[in-house]
Amino acid sequence: MGYFFNVDNKFFHGLGKIIDVICLSAFWFFLCIPIVTAGAATTALYYTVNKVIRNNRSYIGREFWHAFKTNFRQSTIVWLILLLLYAIMGFDCYVMYQYIVFAVLMMFATMWAIYLFPYIARFENQTKMILKNAALIALGNLWKTLLLFVLLLAAAFAVYIFPPAVFIIPCVYMLLA
Repeated sequence: MGYFFNVDNKFFHGLGKIIDVICLSAFWFFLCIPIVTAGAATTALYYTVNKVIRNNRSYIGREFWHAFKTNFRQSTIVWLILLLLYAIMGFDCYVMYQYIVFAVLMMFATMWAIYLFPYIARFENQTKMILKNAALIALGNLWKTLLLFVLLLAAAFAVYIFPPAVFIIPCVYMLLA
């Protein structure tokens, strides 16, 4: 009976991980509200999931803010490039009525973006090299990229169906990715 109430047992360890997932997803969500910071928040989410949730090192708040501040400039530049790319494609889609063509182009841009922010979180490189290397990784691992894209669509659909899932799904997606 004493082991059941021990805070080091598997139940409390699992409960702690669930709380970490919820807090980390909440950090990400609230920092994505000002759209400009979404790139840095996504980079920090990936970094913290891998360091704290997966490898049990440090604390989520400390690591999230460290990754957010460290990668803010580069992640924001990359995010603004992506936003500009999406805006141009959206405008072209609106003007030309070629929905299929631009939907496919947006799909490829999203598959490229799946690798951009984790790459920034893991490696230090120039922005130009990050953009190039993320594209090469996405193309070199096309089947995995398609699987990650489908997983991203499923996560977005789950949040669309059940909006409070936004406090769990982002972190779970990063764990699975």
